[in-house]
Amino acid sequence: MDADFPGRVRDTLADYLAGRQEECARLDPGFAEAAGELRRFVLGGGKRIRPTFAWWAWQAAGGDPDGPEADAVLRAASALELIQGCALVHDDLIDESDTRRGNPTVHRRFSDAHDEKGWRGGSGQFGMSAAVLLGDLALAWADDMLHASGLPTDSLQRAMRPWRAMRTEMLAGQYLDVFSQVRGDESAEAALQVAELKSASYTVARPLQLGAEIAGADEATLAALESFGHDVGVAFQLRDDLLGVFGDPEVTGKPAGDDLREGKRTLLIAEALEAARAQNDERAIRRLRSVLGDPDAGEEEIDAARAVLRRLDAVTAVEHRISKLTTSAISTLRSVELAEPAATRLGDLAVAVTDRTH
Repeated sequence: MDADFPGRVRDTLADYLAGRQEECARLDPGFAEAAGELRRFVLGGGKRIRPTFAWWAWQAAGGDPDGPEADAVLRAASALELIQGCALVHDDLIDESDTRRGNPTVHRRFSDAHDEKGWRGGSGQFGMSAAVLLGDLALAWADDMLHASGLPTDSLQRAMRPWRAMRTEMLAGQYLDVFSQVRGDESAEAALQVAELKSASYTVARPLQLGAEIAGADEATLAALESFGHDVGVAFQLRDDLLGVFGDPEVTGKPAGDDLREGKRTLLIAEALEAARAQNDERAIRRLRSVLGDPDAGEEEIDAARAVLRRLDAVTAVEHRISKLTTSAISTLRSVELAEPAATRLGDLAVAVTDRTH
């Protein structure tokens, strides 16, 4: 089952979502059509990082990929992609993003459909409403998929500990991301807190714990995987922050510079502003603040802000932090006895997700 694991996750999700869409059709054809948009979104891309971390953590803690529980674990891990679907649909709405993975975002697709069909009311409001509801549906179906995975009762009960924590932490991170923007909190501490809660938790740390808990891991293993997952998860988000400003849109699927236009107070921004203040560089501070949160900032202004970020060595500082976190994570992984080849695969994953182009 390890070969082409992301493909197996996709197939598992496709089967599950097809069944749920049939249920929706019995309720109303229009709702089934909307659920089809969620299905398209979930199946339409993504690297399946979260299920992959859960899968290898399960094996690292003693899970047998050829054993009777393997299919149930695959279904439980795949449910993480629906949590991801909820987060992305809502994030795109909050950020007013037009594209995701090179395609229109969910709220934009519904807004465009409203315009094309000449429906009543405002198309933007309709798109927003549809995205909120479909994000909620993805979250509900994630819970349903986990509980219907076929895990033994004791394994499911253990799995619920990280699952419950993950959902709350993810939503807390999303809220604090918005809250830091409206407060204008430019501190590194606030940026790292958002990275830890919004991304590190549900991307790496909790999926690792989910897999390990299902396998019945001991406390030392769980603690090591939590520490490993925290460091990898924060490094993952810091890489995402760099790509949000400097990434190639043809690769990332999102316009470069959108994080600046959305006013995200990332560690990249915090490092730059701290360096500018230390150098009494008021011009650099004004340049950065002029584009932060300005949805109409043009490419010339964004390019100028990028130049400032490089000149102040903010990019170098974030790269150094990513390297330090990744090194720490690998060291933690090697400090605990884990089954092979899972331990090696987890180390490879840590490097892959923190040193990427999209």
